[in-house]
Amino acid sequence: MTQHDDQPTILLLDELDFENITLDQHGAIAVLTVNRPKALNALNGETLGEIVQALDLIAENAEIGALIVTGAGEKAFVAGADISELNALDGVYAGREVSLSGQDVMTQISNLPIPVIAAVNGFALGGGLELALACDVRVAAPSARMGLPEVTLGLIPGFGGTQRLARLIGAGRALDLMLTARQVKADEALSLGLVNYVADDPLSKSREIAETMLKNAPIALSLVKEAVRRGLNTDLDAGLEIEADLFGMAVATSDFREGTGAFLAKRPAQFKGE
Repeated sequence: MTQHDDQPTILLLDELDFENITLDQHGAIAVLTVNRPKALNALNGETLGEIVQALDLIAENAEIGALIVTGAGEKAFVAGADISELNALDGVYAGREVSLSGQDVMTQISNLPIPVIAAVNGFALGGGLELALACDVRVAAPSARMGLPEVTLGLIPGFGGTQRLARLIGAGRALDLMLTARQVKADEALSLGLVNYVADDPLSKSREIAETMLKNAPIALSLVKEAVRRGLNTDLDAGLEIEADLFGMAVATSDFREGTGAFLAKRPAQFKGE
């Protein structure tokens, strides 16, 4: 991986025509910004498509070790899905397809083998909170407001919110938020376990967290994510089997030899992702 620096470089954007997002690289950290501030960064179909293209670029770039997802401006991370698009839906099939399409985007974020951090700089409602839930770690500004208010529209969360929120904070707390449609402030979100940190500058804090993560063995980071993701979808005994399998894979890496050797020699480890 490259050394981190403060000067962003654009990630191959000359090959793509992004209108609703930006994608910057700061050393080994990529920053994906939903950039529709006039619409409070609402997720429409075009924006979701651009996010998928960006994720494909990130997955193909071996220099990228971590991703931060945020929103443009100070008012909103992502204020939700595009209601005008939702209002045009007609029938079970159309609704199901939109839900599955949004779920696929969130799953692609969740399945990235690198750490993904949400820098929640404002409103994260509906699809915006579902986007944050698809990330591994969430950092909120004190002014952030989060919620899943879909029932006020005659809907339910459709981009993974009913499943990821319950897994993250428990069914009772998740049902409270979804059935009341209430928004929570950053301090309550922290107490619920909905966010990991509250910071005046969530993007800067997210970079700090990413830098800390990137000091560790990249294959091990990926295997930790895989163990948790797969384990959550099964029972404890099966999850422990998954953990043992992945532990074995870690032992077979050169990074394992480097990490343990460096510890014994009392020197910093130099991981190569091998």
